[in-house]
Amino acid sequence: MRHFVGISQVVMSEDPDDVLVAPHLGSCLGIAVYDPVTRRGGLIHSLLPTGKADPEKAETTPYMYVDTGLSCLLETFLASGAHKRDLCITAAGGAEMDAAGGALEIGKRNYVILKKLLWKNGLLLRGEDVGETISRTLLLEIGTGKTWVKSARGCREL
Repeated sequence: MRHFVGISQVVMSEDPDDVLVAPHLGSCLGIAVYDPVTRRGGLIHSLLPTGKADPEKAETTPYMYVDTGLSCLLETFLASGAHKRDLCITAAGGAEMDAAGGALEIGKRNYVILKKLLWKNGLLLRGEDVGETISRTLLLEIGTGKTWVKSARGCREL
């Protein structure tokens, strides 16, 4: 069954028949985390890089932000017995979609925060499709752990 992940949302699953889908990733980042040991996966759709400007909003809607969203998702995996060394992480999005010619660079800032947070936690991306000016959709197959990205360039596995 397909489960769509909207902006500022997370979906997690252990059902091997599930596919988690984060559509319309422009400047937003879709971040998939999969544990091949437990065959459990989660996908977030983050809009902005950091919740520091609005800590109250970050507290109530952590997945809106890359920093608080990924932190919450990682904490959920680790609290359920996962080990960092086993986690497979992929990301898509982070494009420059803003009409001002990229003046705000939200996509780029989202990606920079992601990389900093992963580095801080001793984690690496297994695959990514980020940047440019195209929208993407990120899919995570729970049964296989495979992630796919769809865009105007086609569909490919990360």
